[in-house]
Amino acid sequence: MTITKFLCAFSAALFAGSLSVAAQQPPPAVSTPPPSQQIKLDVVVDTKAGQPVTTLSQQDFTILDNKSPRSITGFKVVTAKQEPVSIILFIDAVNTPYELVSSMRNATESFLKRNNGALANPTAIAVLTDSGVQLPSTFSADGMALSDDLEHREIGLRQITRDSQWSDSDRLTISIKALHQLTVFASRLPGRKIILWISPGFPLASGPAYPSLSSKAEREIFGDVTYFSGELRQNKITLYNIDPVGTSQSTLSANYYQNFVKGISKYDDAQLADLSIQVLSAQSGGLDLVSDNDVASMIQKCLLDANSWYEISFDPAPPDKPNEYHRIEVKLAQPGLVARTRNGYYSNPSGFEPTQ
Repeated sequence: MTITKFLCAFSAALFAGSLSVAAQQPPPAVSTPPPSQQIKLDVVVDTKAGQPVTTLSQQDFTILDNKSPRSITGFKVVTAKQEPVSIILFIDAVNTPYELVSSMRNATESFLKRNNGALANPTAIAVLTDSGVQLPSTFSADGMALSDDLEHREIGLRQITRDSQWSDSDRLTISIKALHQLTVFASRLPGRKIILWISPGFPLASGPAYPSLSSKAEREIFGDVTYFSGELRQNKITLYNIDPVGTSQSTLSANYYQNFVKGISKYDDAQLADLSIQVLSAQSGGLDLVSDNDVASMIQKCLLDANSWYEISFDPAPPDKPNEYHRIEVKLAQPGLVARTRNGYYSNPSGFEPTQ
């Protein structure tokens, strides 16, 4: 099978399946706010060495919306004691090489057992296999109990293998469906939600080596991009991607997703990589951690963000059209600090652009 025929079949299988969650799945009960409502951001500030900074005031922040300063209408420093924080550790056995699944599970159990199992926040385990996603049933701050639960989860052998010619299509379809289910589940929880997706990530299937997508496929991808952007922001969900492959992965392969992080403003710029967990994590203000073999320590690094953060609000400018993309930048008065938050939003989102 030629690469062109394979990718045509790949795209047909993909978009006949469950990729387009915005079109095929009803969103959760949370409705899209009108443009007049405030945009609320959860902002984490670190030193360049990665240490959290929680002593800044409103005057230290400038918010740019499409490069234009916006007045800050709400500001507060928030801690996990003031607002509930729920942690979901998501074990992805579909996109992880089989030989790494066992060590990934062991590393997650090692994290859960630290400090005699005393976790700082309510935590739950979710697992993705080729039969679908196993959503959490309970949250607990008892890491020992969660470790025991994970040890008895059925993760086992898969029918989908990474060396199968159809594996990209199968894995991407399962992954996007799982992300939708996980987003709906998390949206029903109170407070802030942090999802740590432990996996090398979805197949990016984008770039010069791949043929152009059809206009229909581009519109469906763009519809899903706007859907996830709105749901993650409105429901205070931050994604993190922890890559368990470690130092054996090439830097070029591990960082290729960065070509897509900026965000897209129109449907004909859409590519499959715009729906990758790495891109969505970076866009939500989370971390993408690669080239490290210590999965337990990477989990701990991500969860530093749950201790304290800044909640900053501003009024958006009136939109000129549906699905108008706004890039957000947070500038800090003090040098040597790095702010992380959602890097953009779509005002007046309408899902799919109308067919012309």
